[in-house]
Amino acid sequence: MTTDIKYEDFAKLDLRIATVVGVEEVEGADKLLKLTLDAGDLGERVIATGIKEWYSEDDLVGRQIVYLANLEPKELRGVVSQGMLLAASDDKPILLTTESKTSPGAKIK
Repeated sequence: MTTDIKYEDFAKLDLRIATVVGVEEVEGADKLLKLTLDAGDLGERVIATGIKEWYSEDDLVGRQIVYLANLEPKELRGVVSQGMLLAASDDKPILLTTESKTSPGAKIK
């Protein structure tokens, strides 16, 4: 079941396109990868994400993803994550992306 939210709540989300420019394994973590993102006018951002089982550095570097830019930073296994990537999931997370390349930092409206 879903819960309705007001438009004003949705409008608080800063959803952006970012290009993955670096990928590192997080020491001592079975699931986490540290992604360095080019977020355009927001600069370089780092996020920690639990997709290590399904994605490698070769799968991710250069790829554009959709991410939530204004999520409160959170430390995960020593990595301060500055956002969250968006993915659909059944068994394997399917990263949300664009139909064609766009500028890093482009806002999703």
